[in-house]
Amino acid sequence: MSIIKRAISADGSVVASAIDATDMVNQIETFHKPSAVVTAGLGRLAIATSLMGYGQKNEGDVLTVRIDGDGQIGSMIAVADSWGNVKCCADNYIVEIPLNQQNKLDVGGAVGNGTLSVIKDLGLKEPYVGTIPLVSGEIAEDIANYYATSEQIPTVLSLGVLVATDLTVQYAGGFFIQLLPFADEACIPILEKNLADMPNVTKMLENGMTAEQIVLKCLDGLEPNLLDEAEANYACDCSRERTSRILISIGNEELQKLADNHETIEVCCHFCDKKYRFTPEEILEFMQK
Repeated sequence: MSIIKRAISADGSVVASAIDATDMVNQIETFHKPSAVVTAGLGRLAIATSLMGYGQKNEGDVLTVRIDGDGQIGSMIAVADSWGNVKCCADNYIVEIPLNQQNKLDVGGAVGNGTLSVIKDLGLKEPYVGTIPLVSGEIAEDIANYYATSEQIPTVLSLGVLVATDLTVQYAGGFFIQLLPFADEACIPILEKNLADMPNVTKMLENGMTAEQIVLKCLDGLEPNLLDEAEANYACDCSRERTSRILISIGNEELQKLADNHETIEVCCHFCDKKYRFTPEEILEFMQK
């Protein structure tokens, strides 16, 4: 399990959350078996989406973050519920490119140029969609820029995924800090000092720090109080019933074409690779619905 901890400054002007997502990203590696740079990119996106989704107002709210780049990964999608549970997928899971100038996995190069979209399904008639150009393709910088430009919320987001040579995930996590609209500007230099003194996320996890310790360190000097916590997992909510509804939605003309093939069709979930099979007779029944 991956643990999310959330805290708030004593004056209620700054909120932060942190997650040790090592188990979550290892689940992503197990499901999708990506190459190292895709594990890093998809892992970062999943961690960010989990932190963004956690604490949504209503239990049924769903947050989706989509990156469409012209790099070899193509598109990446992550979906989180209000508890921080997440699922994700990518166009291409095997990408082999050289390390970047810092001798690290080149996530930005694998993503390339493109757009970042945030979709909030709050149970209304239409979901909210915000789209901006990518800044770097490194995920954290792009999402922080989204909050600054689209929602006018000063945001700090730090993400890390350390992949071993055998492609297992050694450490993965992140922290997320936001200033609320009435924040006193006096907190800014305190936050800046904290950030300057903090190692990167994977180093803190390697040193044995917990999500609680990381989130309190983010707000050190602001008299932080812990708000809540949650266990977040890689969790796909697909089912045979949901897949049936998707098939019904394609319309009778397409369903008739499937039935005319007189073969059992197989539908694979992009998020967990689970397969659902439907006979021609079942397809004909869907047409009646």
